[in-house]
Amino acid sequence: MADLTDPTALNDPTLYDLVVVGGSASGLSAAVLARRSGLQRVRILEGDSSVALPDVIGANELDVGYGETATAITVVGEHLVVDTDRLSYRTRTVLIADRHSDPAWLPTVKLPDSDRIHIGHADVGTDNDVLVVGPSDHAVELTAQFADTGNRVVLAAQGMDPTKLSPTGEYVLRQLERSRRATLLYRSTPKHVSMIGEFPLVEFGDRRTPDLQFDHVVFAPPRITVSYESIGLSDAAVASGNVWFVGEPGLDADGNSKPATTALGSDIGFALLSSSFPDAEVPVPRSSLERRTKHVGAIEELREEHYNATITYFEPTHSDLWVLGVKPDNGDTSYLPGQYASLGLGYWENRIDDATDPEAEKRWDKLIRRSYSISSRIFDDYGYLTDENGLDELEFYIVLVPPTSDNTPALTPRLALKKTGDRIYLGPKVAGRYTLSSVQNPKAEIVFFSTGTGEAPHNGMVIDLLRKGHTGPIISAVTVRQNADLGYADKHRELQERYPNYHYMPMPTREEGVPKRYLQDLLRDNDFSEKLGVTLSPETSHVFLCGNPAMIGSPEEVDGKQVFPETVGVVELLVKEGFTLDRRNAPGNIHFEEYW
Repeated sequence: MADLTDPTALNDPTLYDLVVVGGSASGLSAAVLARRSGLQRVRILEGDSSVALPDVIGANELDVGYGETATAITVVGEHLVVDTDRLSYRTRTVLIADRHSDPAWLPTVKLPDSDRIHIGHADVGTDNDVLVVGPSDHAVELTAQFADTGNRVVLAAQGMDPTKLSPTGEYVLRQLERSRRATLLYRSTPKHVSMIGEFPLVEFGDRRTPDLQFDHVVFAPPRITVSYESIGLSDAAVASGNVWFVGEPGLDADGNSKPATTALGSDIGFALLSSSFPDAEVPVPRSSLERRTKHVGAIEELREEHYNATITYFEPTHSDLWVLGVKPDNGDTSYLPGQYASLGLGYWENRIDDATDPEAEKRWDKLIRRSYSISSRIFDDYGYLTDENGLDELEFYIVLVPPTSDNTPALTPRLALKKTGDRIYLGPKVAGRYTLSSVQNPKAEIVFFSTGTGEAPHNGMVIDLLRKGHTGPIISAVTVRQNADLGYADKHRELQERYPNYHYMPMPTREEGVPKRYLQDLLRDNDFSEKLGVTLSPETSHVFLCGNPAMIGSPEEVDGKQVFPETVGVVELLVKEGFTLDRRNAPGNIHFEEYW
């Protein structure tokens, strides 16, 4: 070690802000971030003749000492001193980014004995088909290196989360993806490897990825930090708190606590700069979801894995209200009018709003599923009443749910960005007991009350009654804020003209010039009898309610008695007239489906 009290004893001593030991993807990421944050003196020490991702050097004007191996790191005065086999550096902070493959690691898949199957870096030549296996920066580094030397590379990334990579590794992965210099299989991993002649055959064990033959298969093992002894790292240097390490925080293999300055490659640059250089202008890191959504290949694989249906039409009533058709890839689409099915989109999909989704970060590769009542087109392409069970698709009527202070909707803000031809998840099971099964008398009075998109199940129920020749009065009353929120109004008016026993009663509550009335008012004011000449009776009538729970007003059972909500709903008004709730073990003539 040179004597720092005598500056002439050093070989051109220069004070650096940051010295990075090791040109790995993590080390390069920290160096790039340091330069972008305003640090002028950043030096990378790489014992080899090349860093892991060479293209990063020139683009970011990084200073690299090739062929320099750290031999000692200690504290002299207020600085750290890094000695190499060639030079000596004074610096404020050191990052140990040099990492070695874990020699004890073995793949979980059984491997045949072949010199074409490798663990860790390998000489695979050029113009070969190469499979790299692994979810880490190491796998990305190998993929880039093999692609740079003229090979055709497939990366089986084993369910890789791109945000767990270092920023540089993630950037290079996107470049490989965008330039098609490598085929990326984010969700795939080998399940079995065998030999066909002298070449490895890899079976992935899923329908998305066929069995493939390669010239070489290379597994990227996890990496561990170099030992303190190998780089001459003193205890005093570690104790200074100015030596940082790339790695998993916590305990080492011997159960000892790692230094507090240990951080993952995805975080190390931000952690180091925020702690050691509080005055640096560190860029605000993008959220993990924002980073993930830039990986188009990963998203396409997730869609391929999870989605099983296609949106066949997407017809907006207005910007926040849509009618859409969904056709499953396989399976039956028959249902009873009034039943529901589940739709789903991934958390990885973009939102139409800028709301912060509390689940998206931790569940980015999972589906959001919600149940929606199946609606009806009402008329087919020839103008006849639709026979829903003669179709191969289902129709849904959906409103965009805006975020509030205590609720961030997950599905509809993503669905709002979809269009005809896009893929979606459709649940395999149609369910629900909110049906017309209790209506046996073709002369019975049938009344449908709905709020907003609660009209959806009633559309099919009305059509089913009319197609089967129901002769009793059928009334559909729906309340919305404005007339523009009536997605099926024109079709219902056409039904009203064709069928004298059908009555459509739209009730906007915020339309200029229209008195504000609610569905409850139709009962209080006896509108059915006075305006339509229809008398409701507990003996012959059925009432169906769908939508806002406040409109429905279903009671709770307390000490054997029905206790209704403070706000009087339709159920309470009907019960007072002798109607009864339809229960599984006690059939009645009030049927309801709450929407939230």
